[in-house]
Amino acid sequence: MAQTKSAGYRFLTEKYRMRHIPHWRSSFVSDARRARYSVTENEVREEFYPARNWPGERACDHLEFAIKYDGINLALLCTLFCHIEPQELADFILEHPVSISRRKLWFLYEFLTGSTLPLEDAAKGNYTLLLDPEEYYTLKNAIRSPRQRIINNLTGSAAFCPLVRRTDRLKEVEHKNFTKQCAHLLNAYPPELLRRVLGYLYTKETKSSFEIEHIKPTPSRTEKFISLLTLAETEDFCENSRLLELQNMIVDSRFADSDFRTIQNYVGQTITFQKEIVHYVSPKPEDVESLMKGLVEAHKTMANGDIPAIVHAAAIAYGFVFIHPFTDGNGRIHRFLIHNILARRGFTPNGLMIPVSAAMLKNPVAYDASLENFSRPLLKQIDYTLNHIGEMQVQNETAHWYRYIDMTAQAEALLGFISETISRELVEELDFLVMYDKAKGAIQEIVDLPDRQIDLFINLCIKNNGKVSARKRESHFAKLTEQEIVGMEDAVQTSFSAKP
Repeated sequence: MAQTKSAGYRFLTEKYRMRHIPHWRSSFVSDARRARYSVTENEVREEFYPARNWPGERACDHLEFAIKYDGINLALLCTLFCHIEPQELADFILEHPVSISRRKLWFLYEFLTGSTLPLEDAAKGNYTLLLDPEEYYTLKNAIRSPRQRIINNLTGSAAFCPLVRRTDRLKEVEHKNFTKQCAHLLNAYPPELLRRVLGYLYTKETKSSFEIEHIKPTPSRTEKFISLLTLAETEDFCENSRLLELQNMIVDSRFADSDFRTIQNYVGQTITFQKEIVHYVSPKPEDVESLMKGLVEAHKTMANGDIPAIVHAAAIAYGFVFIHPFTDGNGRIHRFLIHNILARRGFTPNGLMIPVSAAMLKNPVAYDASLENFSRPLLKQIDYTLNHIGEMQVQNETAHWYRYIDMTAQAEALLGFISETISRELVEELDFLVMYDKAKGAIQEIVDLPDRQIDLFINLCIKNNGKVSARKRESHFAKLTEQEIVGMEDAVQTSFSAKP
């Protein structure tokens, strides 16, 4: 009877009975097959190898197999290195000290643990890239590590290092010139209209970002957020002091923080009295400072390392919201950082802002999925208690799960939101203003009303199938004749029935 055995990460997680966030690829070796084949189930690719690929029975054999065939998973490796004796790994490396895969293991052990293996610096072996640029988004200005003769092209440091795989979906970023696409779109509209639409988009983005969290901001908070969006092109907010300043400006002043949070926070849903369903657990408060330091370092590294702007924005903005460094305002800052990074990287043409939050608000299932892709499997790794007043305490070490996140799903989601916004949202907003101006001009030819009255009339018509109700006529337009009202309604209907 044919026998199939787990290999690589799957073998190791089973051997050590590890709870873990599932890797995107699982490997098996079968003695009934002569060729490699794969199947995909629940977004996990299962790879089946012939018997000749069996790595051996030792844990280090499967570590080597994992980084050669399964890909590099920093969070899993960080946990696995705790189960393997340093001398055991050093002896394994010394068996073939020039081996590329073993030198990579050596580098990764010292990078992730901060400990040094009892080995002399490598004297032989060509320098080799740690990550395959065909498989991952990697830094162009990588750093050489002479100790292992490895070129470190990771996108961050040991404090925070997201990985994004170069999937077919994300390769669209490389083939589509979104900046050129935006510029071509803008050339189809007059400059004065573009100046007006920019202000409108700032307002729409602000309202959408607050509405995602079911918050109705005061006019002053709305204006503050809009003023911040206007600075996104010129100022880098991904610094700890600027992020704190940002938090203080967008939340109720009573809940403004003076530093990163010192309490354990989480996202939950109250079902009944003293019954809470927990959806997401943030890092322990004592881990936040190092995580945020690493996030800021990774941001600077990616900005200077030729990482595509969408990948950069996804890794940092989602990384921020997963760290959840403040007691309030994290979601709004997360979405603000997307704009800040895209604008600073020159992804959007000057004078244009992409209302990503509006696309997220329109497609909450996709947005929730982009968050839950990490939060759901993470929840299974965390031991916590809740007391009678809802205070949480996390029992186990969890920092590495937040330090080393595979952000591929988040980058793909952000690509989808941006594509939707550019192809539909922006066109709809620009066309709406063209039709709005046409309706306004037609109304002005019928009766000389103040701009505010015309705006009110058009908005009432839009909300009521092209008509103003009798009650609204009486309360707002009592001085107008029936003929004027009908003519104005016809003007609105005609203007908005013909797409520019």
